[in-house]
Amino acid sequence: MTSWLLGTGIMLIHVLGMISAVMALMSSRTSQGAVAWIISLLTFPYAAVPAYWLFGRPRFYGYVTARGARDSVLRRVLVRYRHNVKPHVAISNNTDIQAVEQLAMMPLTKGNSTKLLIDGDATFSSLFEGIERAQDYLLIQFFIVRDDELGRQLQQYLIAAVKRGVRVYFLYDEMGSRKLSEGYLKELSSRGVEVTPFRSSRGFKHRFQLNFRNHRKIAVVDGKQGWVGGFNVGNEYLGKSAKHGPWRDTHLLVQGPCVLGLQEAFWEDWHWATGAVITLNWHAESHPQQDQQVVIVPSGPADKQDTAGLLVQQLIHSANQRFWVTSPYFVPDQGVQDSLRLAAMRGVDVRVMIPERPDHLLVFLSAFSFLPDMLKAGVKIYRYRPGFLHQKVMLIDDSSATVGTVNLDNRSFRLNFEITAFVPSRDFARDVATMLEADFAQCRRVTLDEVSQRPMWKKVVSRAAYLMAPVQ
Repeated sequence: MTSWLLGTGIMLIHVLGMISAVMALMSSRTSQGAVAWIISLLTFPYAAVPAYWLFGRPRFYGYVTARGARDSVLRRVLVRYRHNVKPHVAISNNTDIQAVEQLAMMPLTKGNSTKLLIDGDATFSSLFEGIERAQDYLLIQFFIVRDDELGRQLQQYLIAAVKRGVRVYFLYDEMGSRKLSEGYLKELSSRGVEVTPFRSSRGFKHRFQLNFRNHRKIAVVDGKQGWVGGFNVGNEYLGKSAKHGPWRDTHLLVQGPCVLGLQEAFWEDWHWATGAVITLNWHAESHPQQDQQVVIVPSGPADKQDTAGLLVQQLIHSANQRFWVTSPYFVPDQGVQDSLRLAAMRGVDVRVMIPERPDHLLVFLSAFSFLPDMLKAGVKIYRYRPGFLHQKVMLIDDSSATVGTVNLDNRSFRLNFEITAFVPSRDFARDVATMLEADFAQCRRVTLDEVSQRPMWKKVVSRAAYLMAPVQ
């Protein structure tokens, strides 16, 4: 009897392996991923089957369902919002900008103002001042929130807003903020703040969706002002961590119709997390003194395509003179690697800025497996030396730039909910160029000899780490 049960169990596992392999064949986003999963599931299903159901899901299906019904309340409100934005939509004949609009599924709006916020003091001073100006509601969303000095400062600003009669909605990622204390959350909730985690595994049906994250950092005041960029909430983001040292990051303050794009992304995330459709201000206001054009580009595993990765490739292809990018994690997929090399080969000044000091060892090691090919093609790699580099910024020629949450890795391209502000403005590009020139002055340039003459054991370790790129 025991042997019969054992044999039946083994047969069942192999059948599940075959079923899962078919699912991987039909749904994996890349051929490399499909091949890797199929081989693993068929040859060693005992470990591969649970791993596939935990980490191999290619889409965030519940989120797709939650926002997909055209007759839902969510969709009807969205239609009204898009109607209100129509007078502020900018028509561009530039095919590169049109491509970004298609990827974003959001319009290019005019009448916006933008302000770069460089490092923590500027970012949180601006955000806290905005919170104090709130009259109707606040939308606050971060990937990581810590119960430390900065976290408690944010907490007190939100509680003070509630006392003034402001509605406050506070959304955090359950994995990114897994160390956030219950006491911190209870204090917010007891004082009237609406608090909820973003759970990728919400509900029995979606219990295996454990590998997705909501990596967005969004703040919106009354639908009029918005913040987006690389900062989370914790003392290390102010450079107060002995481990990381000075923290280099960039955020963006926006005003105007584009703020409603940030608001829409938060609104959909809140709906997934709670099932509620919150009432917000959807009337756009222009800021003609700057009159900048902006496209807000949300991306994530609920999209029909790999929006973040395609956005990066599109911006690389559109560059004629220079493409500068900063990212704390640099493990791009093959498409982005090829785009960077081709851009360098056609004479574009391609520069990639990454940290000197890693905070994720696997990511750091993975880069060494493909950096030689990058350097041989003319891509310039720089390592930022003063402290930890965390900003996610792209500069395209002298014409446009982005600030957002997307890293150059598979997690940002396929597993995380992210958001990017694309600003096709020469004035904004000039400001970003000035900022990045100061950063490059504090970098050292990586040489081909440095990466190609490493001992063989280090090359083997780097290649093995690169195989783990899809789940890093």
